Amino acid sequence: MKSKSLLILLTIGSFFPMEAQEKKQAVNLFFQSYNTPFNVPAFDKIKNEHFKPAILEGIKRNEVEINAIANNPEAPTFENTILAMENVGQLLSEVNRVFGNYNSANTNDELQALAKEIAPNLSSHYDNISLNEKLFARVKTLWNKKESLNLNLEQAKLLENRHKSFVRSGANLSATDKDKLRKINAELSITGLKYGQNILAETNKYELVISDKKELAGLPSQLIEAAASDAKAKGKAGKWVFTLSNSSVMPFLQYSSNRKLRQEIWNAYQMRANNDNEFDNKENAVKLANLRGEKARLLGYKSHADYVLEESMAKKPENVAKLLNDLWKPALEIAKVEAADIQKMMYKEGIKDKVQPYDWRYYTEKIRKQRFDLDEQELKPYFSLDNVRKGVFQVTENLYGLKFKQLTDIPVYHEEVTAWEVTEANGTHVGILYMDFHPRASKRSGAWMTSYRNQETKDGVRQAPVISIVCNFTKPTADAPALLTFDEVTTYFHEFGHALHGLLSDVTYKSLAGTSVPRDFVELPSQIMENWAAEPEVLKMYAKHYKTGETIPNALIEKLQKAGTFDQGFTTVEYLAASLLDMDYHSQTAAITLDANTFEKNAMQKIGLIDAIIPRYRSTYFQHIFSGGYSSGYYSYIWSGVLDTDAFEAFKTTTLFNPEMAKSFRENVLEKGGTEDPMVLYKRFRGAEPSIEPLLRKRGLDKKQVPAKKIKG
Repeated sequence: MKSKSLLILLTIGSFFPMEAQEKKQAVNLFFQSYNTPFNVPAFDKIKNEHFKPAILEGIKRNEVEINAIANNPEAPTFENTILAMENVGQLLSEVNRVFGNYNSANTNDELQALAKEIAPNLSSHYDNISLNEKLFARVKTLWNKKESLNLNLEQAKLLENRHKSFVRSGANLSATDKDKLRKINAELSITGLKYGQNILAETNKYELVISDKKELAGLPSQLIEAAASDAKAKGKAGKWVFTLSNSSVMPFLQYSSNRKLRQEIWNAYQMRANNDNEFDNKENAVKLANLRGEKARLLGYKSHADYVLEESMAKKPENVAKLLNDLWKPALEIAKVEAADIQKMMYKEGIKDKVQPYDWRYYTEKIRKQRFDLDEQELKPYFSLDNVRKGVFQVTENLYGLKFKQLTDIPVYHEEVTAWEVTEANGTHVGILYMDFHPRASKRSGAWMTSYRNQETKDGVRQAPVISIVCNFTKPTADAPALLTFDEVTTYFHEFGHALHGLLSDVTYKSLAGTSVPRDFVELPSQIMENWAAEPEVLKMYAKHYKTGETIPNALIEKLQKAGTFDQGFTTVEYLAASLLDMDYHSQTAAITLDANTFEKNAMQKIGLIDAIIPRYRSTYFQHIFSGGYSSGYYSYIWSGVLDTDAFEAFKTTTLFNPEMAKSFRENVLEKGGTEDPMVLYKRFRGAEPSIEPLLRKRGLDKKQVPAKKIKG
């Protein structure tokens, strides 16, 4: 994905004896000031054993704080109830953020075991807050007289969110149903955690080991060098090891002329957590979907999708279905044409089989080279990670005036991570940004942005955020720096857009800050950034040959642009198939009785997905929806795609770095977080609701009779 991603923090609980807890507190970094630059987490001193006692103490303190609010003898006011709730739980939140990020980006067996052990306890703790009748009564009293409270915009939104959170968390349920909800939440927390850990384990355990150099035919030299380096690191010097990390498996599928080996690694990739072993996720996927459906029905909704989408721009499943289905038919038509082109080339090479998923990337690359004289390996020397970073920084500076200074005196959670201070043009501190780029066994796959500290305003002073982006890009080799594919380049721009959403936030309350917006709006800041990556003016700023420093030639840029809509049938179809699979799982109004493979097969047959393409994520490794917070929300990338292409038109039709437009986008989108309705914010920037036409043009679908309508929030 671009993954995009946004980290859903893991929760932990379970108690030490008090004596042991007190001993730990004496040296636990979470119980004292970090004493670090900008008060960032003291990663160099935080140890695994610090997390459990800190979480336990955080739970205990939070319970005391919540009880004090709930039992306050004074009449409820915004200050003593809503604002008080906003400001409690600081220790618990701080530890959870660090632990959650460790468990995603730098985990180990001890942390994974700890997460499993403690997940149900913190689930119970949060249920105790959500189902606290005295607390809800105070919130409800304020909600019922909100018009007389004279609240400003942010205060009103904070009250609305708090009241809605209680209702959607079961505050109005009977005692019996509340007990049912607690059990469901506990099962969801541990099952979701197990699902994600299984994917990591399955990804890490597979290796395609090649001993015969002849079997490397077609592979780029940098990929071969990386495989040799991986082999050496794994004690297999003289061989080549390919893994299921995207930076290894995808270029292997794209360039290896050995069809048998392509099939082997592809099968391993698409069968992750689907091998009837200890890491199998078939039962977990169905269990998660059913638990969510049961919870939604308990809360009075037809389905989990109805429950989730109530809080989105789309509002209801029917609106999502319409967008996805309107795009599905033209995208599938184009994909069938692309498949026919591949089939012709295979026949010419004497291969009479039908096109298989492990053929697609290999023959698409050959057709791209034949049709546009474009070989992606021509591009990679111009996309060294360092140069792309400079380009991202330059685009951001041109748009918003931001400056970036690398910090070497600041602790990081892994040696590969870099830290940066972000400032305004005048030197005013904006925030801290961590960047973590390469795959490793301790990091889950994909790319995402997360936060160690949300922005907020205290006593009129802006408290700066601490943001991180995590990716899995191609590693450097002994002979060359990390040279990115163009897809990796756009992923960098994408995640940086999320980072800007967090960094430039300028709100009062931390729960409304940055990316605290509906799922189908959160991808707008990230996806709009991708548009600058491919613009000729921008390419000339950052695409420099890593050896010679030569700027990317015009001829190569022209090839890249001419190939812009190439393979968009495949790209759109595999994405839409995954989005429709997500909606199928979560739109059920009764428990799913089929196994995950059968359910998925039926869902794909229903929409007519061709055999040569599978969903971008299959049921057993669809981390976005089953353990990543995107359930009933994977469609949001295409929904936000409508927004981002329409928004970019404002720049494209004037100037790429239009200062007025950039200022408006910053002030009305990036700074506002979740303080107002997303469509209100969008229209304030753009002056109208978004049109789907720019997206259709970008994907080459505009000639396929897709209804060109505006989407409404």
